[in-house]
Amino acid sequence: MPTEPAATPRPADLSALSRASGALWVATLSLMTAYMHTGAPAHRYLLASRIARNLSTLREQECFNETTRVKFSRLALRWKKKADALSPAAPRRRSLFERWLH
Repeated sequence: MPTEPAATPRPADLSALSRASGALWVATLSLMTAYMHTGAPAHRYLLASRIARNLSTLREQECFNETTRVKFSRLALRWKKKADALSPAAPRRRSLFERWLH
């Protein structure tokens, strides 16, 4: 079954996508600020997870040029690693005292 070619987006749609993507970028920067001011590991985990997802979404938006999308991709990976390290399921590092006992 042949698929139809994708319809060319209207300029108004592209403009709306650009505004929404810009708003998501600003919101993501706000989350990064909140991450820096939060010391609780559980909160940092949730913030880092959301930041990684937002950056992954931004990476997929065609309103950004390829260079910017590559930067979003790298940032998404970096924040995903932060979130994984803070995850409650992540292996916990033993303290110096615990290592000394064993």
